[in-house]
Amino acid sequence: MPSIFSKIVSGEIPCYKVAENDRFLAFLDVFPLVKGHTLVIPKTEIDYIFDINDKDYQDLMLFAKNVAAGIKLAVPCKRIGIAVIGLEVPHAHVHLVPLNTMSDINFSNPKIKLPEEEMKAVSESIAQQITTD
Repeated sequence: MPSIFSKIVSGEIPCYKVAENDRFLAFLDVFPLVKGHTLVIPKTEIDYIFDINDKDYQDLMLFAKNVAAGIKLAVPCKRIGIAVIGLEVPHAHVHLVPLNTMSDINFSNPKIKLPEEEMKAVSESIAQQITTD
């Protein structure tokens, strides 16, 4: 059965896309820790990030680095934190989280809810800052 992320890749489920190329996709987390919390995934469904072959893993991280730079320009923050947990969805993914304090990346914190209009504006703002290859 395809993961929710595979359904996003196929277009069955909509997302707030911030960047995409032929192998990777970045979109806003709909249950964010903070405004601008973004997920970066390989389009190929692989459950565990360390099962990704070396070339694709390196390319995923370079893609995530590019997305992080765009988030930093679009969302006021001190840094972009990165986390890979891999328990909640059986599809490898990287969390990019705008940080102003250490607690901004605490996954035990309650998730925030942003209105659809704000999610769309944030995704468009980040997307404008990203150059993809």
